Order: sequence, then C-alpha cells, then structure tokens
Amino acid sequence: MLKCASAYTYEIDNLEVAFEEIKSQLDRKITLLDQTVGIVTCHPEFISSGTLMHICDNLPFDVAGMTTAAQAVDGDFGDLVLTVFVMTSDDVFFKTGITGCLEERLDEPIRAAIEEAVAGRSGQPGLALVFPPLIFKYSGDTFVDILKECLPGAPIFGSIAVDDSTTYEWSETIYNGKNYKDSMPFVLCYGNINPRFFVGTFPEDSTMPYKGEVTKSCGALVYEINNMNAYQYFESIGFIEKGVLADNFKLVPFAIDQRKRADYDGVPVVRGIGFFLEDGTALFRGDVDEGSVFSMLSSGAECVLSTTRKKIELINELPDVNGALLFPCVGRHIMTTGNTPLIELETIKDTMRPGIPFMVSYAGGEICPSLVKDGVPSNRYHNYSLVILVV
Repeated sequence: MLKCASAYTYEIDNLEVAFEEIKSQLDRKITLLDQTVGIVTCHPEFISSGTLMHICDNLPFDVAGMTTAAQAVDGDFGDLVLTVFVMTSDDVFFKTGITGCLEERLDEPIRAAIEEAVAGRSGQPGLALVFPPLIFKYSGDTFVDILKECLPGAPIFGSIAVDDSTTYEWSETIYNGKNYKDSMPFVLCYGNINPRFFVGTFPEDSTMPYKGEVTKSCGALVYEINNMNAYQYFESIGFIEKGVLADNFKLVPFAIDQRKRADYDGVPVVRGIGFFLEDGTALFRGDVDEGSVFSMLSSGAECVLSTTRKKIELINELPDVNGALLFPCVGRHIMTTGNTPLIELETIKDTMRPGIPFMVSYAGGEICPSLVKDGVPSNRYHNYSLVILVV
C-alpha cells in the first residue's frame, strides 16, 4: 500500500512556525508507514532564510527536490511558498542519493551515484525520480540518456531546477535540506508501485502552417532546415525581420517527430529555441535529431490551459490514485501570465478531483516517458509541456 500527502507553508522568516505548519498538515493527513520519502520544492528565499534546512532537518525521512517559480498543492497555490509531497508505504522501498559535482562532466558522477544506490538490490526500480541542476551547457537530453544507461527499463520522471528570476540564477537542487548548484538528487522506488504518466503539450488544432525537416544537426544545435541555414529558414517564413527576433519567438513551441531514433515511439516531443549563434545555427532547448520533422505550434494561454484541463480530467477518471506529481514547464507559466497570474496552477487545483493529494511545481525542463509500451518506457526530455506522474 502506498499513501501520499502534501503540505505547504508561506512562512519564510520564522523557522519554527514554518516547520509546525508542515508538521501539523502531515500529521492530520497521513500516518507514516515503514518506508517514507519526501519531495520538496520551494522559492529560493526559503534557502537563504534557513527555513528549508530547518524543515528538512526535523522531518523523519529523506527529502529530495529543487527550487521552482511557483507551486500548488491540494489546498492552495502561490509563488513564495514551500511545499512537501510525502510518499509512505509498507511495500515500496525508497532509496535516495545525490551525485557529485556535474559542472565538468555528467556521465561519471551520475553512474557512480546510481551504482552506489542500487548496490545490493536485484532488478531495476519501478520508478526513478530525478532533479537535475540547471547547467546551461548541457542539454536536458544528456541527463536522460545517461540515466537510461544506468537504469535500463526503469521509468524516469523529474524536473530540472528553475526559479522566478529572468536568468534563473537562483536555481538549485535540494537534498536533505542542503542546496546545490551542480549536483542531482534522486529517489529510486522499488516494490509495489504502479506509476502512470501523462504528457500535455498543446491541442492538435494548434499546429501552424510551417513545417520543416532538420537536414543537419548535432544534439541541440540545428545547422540546417530543409537544406537551408537555420536562421535563413526562419527568416524565409517571416519569423525573423531585419535580423531581429520577434518579441515572442522564444515562446514558439515546435512539435519534433524524431522518427530516426532507434527507440522511436511515434510520439513527438516539444522543443523551443534558445537563441541563434553568429553563423545562423539555432540552439534549441533540447536535442533535435537530424532527420526529424517538425511542426510549429501556436502558444496562446488557452492552448496551454485546454491541455492542462484535459490531462487533469484523465487523472480524475482513474480509479486508483494515491497521489500525483505534476511538473509544468516554466514557459507555460510565462505564456499564461498575461491573463491571470498562476492561472495554470489555479486551473489544476480547481479541476483535480477532491481527495487526490498532489503537488505542482514549475520546471526548467521536464523528464517523463512519452509512452510506456509492453512495460518498456520511452523516457524523454520535454520543453513547454506538463508532465504528470500518478502513483
């Protein structure tokens, strides 16, 4: 049996009050069983004030997570808030860990930490929760590719750390109260766990009449589209005028059909463009395989919210929901801010079936299987998406 509960506090300065608010909510909602783990997300101010450390030091279980821009739980939503999502069970075993420094390279520190965590256990975990740091020189796909090698066959779900600044300079990961700029905490779940996954992007009718084939690329760098320099391609369809990006260009999502992948599952991933290099190469926010074809998508607030509502309604129809973790891209937050601040979080809170414990935190990049077929997950890195884990 797996039980879940969420708790939150807005108290940043009074450490004791903040902890008592978290503790009283959890005591009211849940009785801890043999194995327990916590997922924590918070505004960076909870780190600088010492409140995060105080709360984690006094919780009787391991805690892993990240900073974020805004959050929601079953009960409230906001930006200057700390939330904790607890999973406890008698037949699910949780193993937590954190990598060494990832600034210089990813592969060796991740492999070493995972090998230490799985030592002495047979079989792969039924679920891996991961919280990579935001390191701009790495594509989010790189984390996923290494994790897939370390945990073959395990479904991987998580979020890259983010914050509410324009440069994301305060983004950090969290492990047992300590904060890190360059390390990845994780939780491996073994035993009687039944994870289900949903990925929400944009409605099918949001496709715009601009398509292309990536004819030359490497990782997240796209050199040519339709055999044209990437910058010149976008210039040719009117998205760039006089060498200046349109104001909303970075918020244009692309549905990328990565049909040349060895593990192609038929489900497109969504990507955004970060910027252009001097030679016209487009740097996307995730890998775009050579040979992929793409469609541009419209990205208005209603496009975001309509898919959010549809995915929550799918959760509401499930009969056996113990809890849910939701990570929407911070880009979706930006797309909807012009309407009502935090309207996507409010939509989730108001649409979710009463009685389902959940936590929502904005992501700097989303990690989630796009499909699970015959028990094999196709773990993917996403942009501009809402990824959902139901346990």
